[in-house]
Amino acid sequence: MRGTSSYLLGSALLALLPSAANAFYLPGAAPHNYVQRDPVDLYVNALTPMLAGSDNSKLKSLINYDYYNPRFHFCTPNGGAKDQPESLGSILFGDRIFTSPYDIKMLQANATCQMLCTAEIPGEDAQFINERIREDYALNWLVDGLPAAEMKKDMKTGDLFFDMGFNLGNDDDDIPYLNNHYEIVLRYHEPSPGIYRVVGVLVWPSSRGGSQEDESSPDCDVEVPRLGLSENETNNIRYTYRVTWDESDTPWATRWDNYLHIFDPRIHWFSLVNSIVIVVFLCVMVAMILWRTVSRDISRYNAIDLSEDVQEDWGWKLVHGEVFRAPRYPMVLSVMVGNGAQLCAMCAVTLVFALLGFLSPSNRGSLATVMMVCWTLFGGIGGYYSSRIYASLGGVDKRKNTFLTATILPTLVFIVIFLLDFFLLVAGSSGAVPFSTMLLIVVLWFGISAPLSSIGSYIGSRQGGVSHPVRVNQIPRQIPPAPRHLRPWASALLAGILPFGAAFVELYFVMSSLFASRAYYAFGFLALTAGVVALTTGTVTILFTYFNLCAEEYRWHWRAFLTGGGSAFWILAYGLFYWLSRLSLDSFSSVALYLGYLFLICLFDFIVTGTIGFLASYWAVRRLYSAIRVD
Repeated sequence: MRGTSSYLLGSALLALLPSAANAFYLPGAAPHNYVQRDPVDLYVNALTPMLAGSDNSKLKSLINYDYYNPRFHFCTPNGGAKDQPESLGSILFGDRIFTSPYDIKMLQANATCQMLCTAEIPGEDAQFINERIREDYALNWLVDGLPAAEMKKDMKTGDLFFDMGFNLGNDDDDIPYLNNHYEIVLRYHEPSPGIYRVVGVLVWPSSRGGSQEDESSPDCDVEVPRLGLSENETNNIRYTYRVTWDESDTPWATRWDNYLHIFDPRIHWFSLVNSIVIVVFLCVMVAMILWRTVSRDISRYNAIDLSEDVQEDWGWKLVHGEVFRAPRYPMVLSVMVGNGAQLCAMCAVTLVFALLGFLSPSNRGSLATVMMVCWTLFGGIGGYYSSRIYASLGGVDKRKNTFLTATILPTLVFIVIFLLDFFLLVAGSSGAVPFSTMLLIVVLWFGISAPLSSIGSYIGSRQGGVSHPVRVNQIPRQIPPAPRHLRPWASALLAGILPFGAAFVELYFVMSSLFASRAYYAFGFLALTAGVVALTTGTVTILFTYFNLCAEEYRWHWRAFLTGGGSAFWILAYGLFYWLSRLSLDSFSSVALYLGYLFLICLFDFIVTGTIGFLASYWAVRRLYSAIRVD
């Protein structure tokens, strides 16, 4: 799972162009300048499953493994491997970065193979490695903040790009072969005489069999059979490597261009244009309804002489005495709206940071870190909206509302993450979140976010509920049977199609980034898509709320939330389709992980879009009933 981004204030526009989206970056740190023979550190990261080169390939696992997992028997540096400091987001995304034994010096190439070490792999561990090779696991190295990659060709455009990570082995003829030799090509740029910067890292792994007993440096150019591991006996393995330096014209500022490749930018543009057409159509439809139908109704209602004892109400005016009646479970609704407002603010600010380039690709996990920090700091927004909505719905238990707003969603998410962490620990994965990180998240949520939420609740309570333009009748009005398409679940599914349709193409790239270790950085497209989805959700929810009121169904509060969140059910369906079409998960742990992450994605989408739908409908209903005269 990876997250990367683009650059600078002007890049908010450049991010919309597929060829220029990644032209400039705001670096997370100053460039590292080397002189000749300076040591260049190579760090190793966790092994991750990757999609094979075929378009029909499927991801076979979701479990990450520590590079120095004792079952892999990789070479370790003298004195042992040392872990490197990582950000909160990097740890949550499964990064585990350590030092390595590779001896690399600037511009010092190896004319012959360099012996790294020899390892003895028992048959049981050989079986484990062969299974990981069949599951297309990749090694992930880092040099000067750049991931090691294999150079590949986009078959549609013919462009060359760097595909991050390289294969642990290959099983092209159904027999797993371990890659034990690495051709390392380091690209460098010389900005000034005698000063060098690393701008590209390429690795070509190969499987070299033959005699593995000789500890002297072998000849890499001699053709030998590939290396297969026997699962019935101990295997002796010799690891070798060779370093080559290649001068490049690529400056340091644009060195990520080769990594961040758009596989057919026309798909993004099609998705964006499709989304804009949908939202324009909806906005025009809602505007026509509000302008023609509603304005005509308001004029007709206001033309009635109120002194005459004549009842000529019809349509949505019939329920003017019921429309602001408190719904069932106002506490739950207000808590969900408060948490949804907090999530909306987090997403908006994170996208702004990404567009402005503050989330550099060199800062691994910066996207997740910013999201966590924003969620924590925006606790006051959640408390404020929750308390005001709760007061508007007639709630009186303010302390309970404050407590639930600050704790219920973090507790639910923490329970799910804890269960997923348990499955990762059982599978021996390095992706399991350490206890210290768990404790830090608890401190962020309950030590910072909860007090801020309480402050927001206090401010909201002091301001009180939102005033309503009409009074509520003492006796509830009888509700006629609703048409089938206006029943809660039917309207949620029907309304959810449009926001989902506006985002489903971009959703594929997001899912591939989360589960297939593909870099996602087209935040310009993502930001516009998110804006279109928000507008679509608000307009379509207003539309269905208006239809409900015309059908004399005044219980619109929960229906608006459910209708707004209808896209989450389509995302769930798409997630299951993605599982069947792009994943081939054999282990129970991988299935549990995927379903757990999919549940969290759908939950967050339901809360965010439901909140947008509810607030949009609340605004529309207040405007609608404040425009008429009521006796």
